[in-house]
Amino acid sequence: MPFTPGRPLAEAKADLFKALAHPARIRVLELLAERERTIGELAEGTGLELSHLSQQVTVLRRAGIVTGRRAGNNVICCLSDPQTAELLAVARRLLTANLRQGQALLDALDGAQDAVASIDTARPER
Repeated sequence: MPFTPGRPLAEAKADLFKALAHPARIRVLELLAERERTIGELAEGTGLELSHLSQQVTVLRRAGIVTGRRAGNNVICCLSDPQTAELLAVARRLLTANLRQGQALLDALDGAQDAVASIDTARPER
């Protein structure tokens, strides 16, 4: 649910993140970050059946993240605010940084030549 006066900001933020908390909805938003799309194009781009896609788009619309309009027999969807694409980019940067840190730790452990490493029989040889 979008922000309304008198509602705690933390609650509104939590609802926003709940609306984002599904891989199919994230994929829909990634596609819409490129350009507006019809429901058919979203179905093709996500690989979702129309009924499942419709449910996911409804969640995003109720949260105020996506808007839709009719054009003939088609429903065309777009991001309500371009900052949504920025939010997805920030999430990607956070994940990338986290994975890099994890990889650096793994590399350090793999390269360690200490007493524990010498008795670790499960450790693969490089």
